[in-house]
Amino acid sequence: MMDFSEIFVGGQWRAGGGGQADSINPADGSLVARHGVASVADVAEAVEAGQRAVADPEWRTMLPHVRARLLHRIGDAIEAQAEHIAALQTADTGKTLTETRALALSAAGTFRYTAAALETLDDALTTPRGPYLTMSVHEPIGIVGAITPWNSPIASDAQKVAPALAAGNAVLLKPAEWTSLVSLKFARIVEEAGLPRGLLSVLPGPGATVGDAIVRHPGVGKISFTGGTVTGKRIAAIAGGKLMPVSLELGGKSPTIVLPDADIDHAIAGILFGIFSSTGQSCIAGSRLFVHRSIYPDFMARLVAATQALRVGRGTDGSTQVGPLVAFAHRDKVAAHVEAAKAAGATLLCGGQAPQGEGYDKGAFYLPTILADVDHGAAICQEEVFGPVLVAIAFDDEEHLIAQANNSVYGLACGIWTRDFAKAYALARRIAAGTVWINTYKQFSISTPFGGVRESGLGREKGREGIRAYMQQKSLYWGLNDQPLPWATPKTAL
Repeated sequence: MMDFSEIFVGGQWRAGGGGQADSINPADGSLVARHGVASVADVAEAVEAGQRAVADPEWRTMLPHVRARLLHRIGDAIEAQAEHIAALQTADTGKTLTETRALALSAAGTFRYTAAALETLDDALTTPRGPYLTMSVHEPIGIVGAITPWNSPIASDAQKVAPALAAGNAVLLKPAEWTSLVSLKFARIVEEAGLPRGLLSVLPGPGATVGDAIVRHPGVGKISFTGGTVTGKRIAAIAGGKLMPVSLELGGKSPTIVLPDADIDHAIAGILFGIFSSTGQSCIAGSRLFVHRSIYPDFMARLVAATQALRVGRGTDGSTQVGPLVAFAHRDKVAAHVEAAKAAGATLLCGGQAPQGEGYDKGAFYLPTILADVDHGAAICQEEVFGPVLVAIAFDDEEHLIAQANNSVYGLACGIWTRDFAKAYALARRIAAGTVWINTYKQFSISTPFGGVRESGLGREKGREGIRAYMQQKSLYWGLNDQPLPWATPKTAL
């Protein structure tokens, strides 16, 4: 097992000023490892190291294709260690090995795609409007703060670090408190791949101290944050005072819509995957289900039976579909949401409790849960639970459906199930969401921009333009006129 007692500050491994913290396996409550914790002073040191690194001619003048080779090496190194990364992440988060392998390979793919995009990312000659040549160029911001969530370590790290490095920046990566081990392993991989010293720091610790210090530091020029909406708003307020750009990927309460002509087998499989994979701990989880009333009874009977057949267990068991929640405190919070909904009149169709029996008593498990007979204004339909909890609602007409689907402070994702592609397109355009899946769900491509509207966030990540999000634009004018500017030419008196 790797030694996690040290943190990565400005390219150096050393003890963190914030002491140490425990990583607990949520499957059985055992200690995975103790890891170092950063302090405010560590943040300041990381910024100084980053400033030196981005000013170094070796990095500042490195040609894009050379920088791309470095990104390829990092991607290859992640893939080579994917099994180790997956096992570590499963121990740290409780996720299934199937999911953590996919996240590790996704991170490798992110670095490779970003490298390819960097090699072909051109600046532009703009159309001149006078006797001059005009150019638009892009330059690094300098120091970027990347604050990542606990539900998808390594993949989220790569999604921020790869384009920020491609753009020529230094990165201060702050992983979530519950899942710091994979990010520290990521730092080892990046270091061994040959990234110049100081361009990456990994600073575990509480958001209230370490995260806040990163956001407030005057040397940090951009924040990319994935996490809760409350924290995102706080970051945005600080960034506004600094006039600093931010990318915010926040919460969600995504609707999934089943029209009468849907392929029922596909819809049920997609809904199960959309809400119960990752144990529901996903910002884009399809947690609000709208089913046309004409098919609602039969559809829900099949969905409940399929939900009850899902295999709940440890992430290391190859047959497990639903692992434990990330922490016991979070499991209790999810359970409290369900109990409050039941007390408010919701009907429990399945789940609603921790599983019983050997193998479950020591872990943070919770059964996949479906609630029905809920007014859409109820808290369970409006608040993000971030767990394996689905709320089902019948609808009669499309206008009422759209009104309910859009009746949320969030706007991250949506799923639509129908054989009528024209109707799907029209409906997708009317739903307030950054991503709409049609006859599928929770599929991602690094080449396709991702983000939300409303309180689900600001800005977009991924895609070719994802690199530009970590750069600042500059215009250059090249004078081509033969004569001096006329304003400065002496005038002949009449």
